[in-house]
Amino acid sequence: MHRFIREYIKYIRLERRYSQHTVDSYQSDLQQLELFLQKYLHSDTVNWSLVDRRLIRDYLGWLASTGLRKISIARKLATLKSFYTFLSRQHWIEKNPTLAVKTPKYEKRLPEFISIENMAKILEIPPEHTFEGIRDRTILELFYSSGIRRAELLTLEVKDLLLDQGLIRVLGKGEKERVVPIGSYAIRCLNLYLPLRQVQVLAGIEKVFILESGEPIYPMAIHRIIGKYLQNISDIKKKSPHVLRHSFATHLMNQGADIRAVKDLLGHANLSTTQIYTHTSIDHLKDVYARAHPGGSGKSTKSRRRDP
Repeated sequence: MHRFIREYIKYIRLERRYSQHTVDSYQSDLQQLELFLQKYLHSDTVNWSLVDRRLIRDYLGWLASTGLRKISIARKLATLKSFYTFLSRQHWIEKNPTLAVKTPKYEKRLPEFISIENMAKILEIPPEHTFEGIRDRTILELFYSSGIRRAELLTLEVKDLLLDQGLIRVLGKGEKERVVPIGSYAIRCLNLYLPLRQVQVLAGIEKVFILESGEPIYPMAIHRIIGKYLQNISDIKKKSPHVLRHSFATHLMNQGADIRAVKDLLGHANLSTTQIYTHTSIDHLKDVYARAHPGGSGKSTKSRRRDP
């Protein structure tokens, strides 16, 4: 791996404080480009200052020829743009060849989300007479109540729970801290779960969510837990924690929440990232029509959640 790539990876890990997943992804992208250039230029060493716009376009063309989707190509190009911006700022190259390369247009897919009715049913599935059942219900409620990411839930510690205030302290992307409100259902579940956790947890572990063995829960365990309960819903393809985040944001937007408030709750750096949730579901349109149009039924199509 070239020195420039190593320095850039060190920069995004230590200074920009990107997550390990993002760092690994960027490193993989750059090593793939380096390998392509070595073969393309018939050289074991890449002179990054000689890479021009044409070479970058040839690389993107090669990616497309492998069957890679446009959205994935756009993501890899974003990595290259960030990398070359770093090289320019370090004065290691004279020209940034990615400045004149346009990001390929791709169809943005709307995020999948669960309806309010189905979400209420899912939250009732985990039993409340076992440690795992109470823990799983708490995880589901917290995801849906706060919209936090999987990584944010995994790093949550007991000291971050400000239950008397109805808040939790979250460490988001780039290690940016934010305080997020949670609802009464999530608070109730946490109050049921925490005494059981205190019995199970191994000494010295501060993470909120643990396995029955007392060790901290890990990413794939969270993924499996969410998938187990979401498989009861047949109208969604993806069954991951992020679907609950999408549902949180979509339900807020459909109920008239301000997009800037939703942006802050989700921990988005840019408003443009949040704007994908401005799509309107068919159920929401029917709800508005039924309540507002003279020819409508006058009744909301949405059911109410159960009492905590």
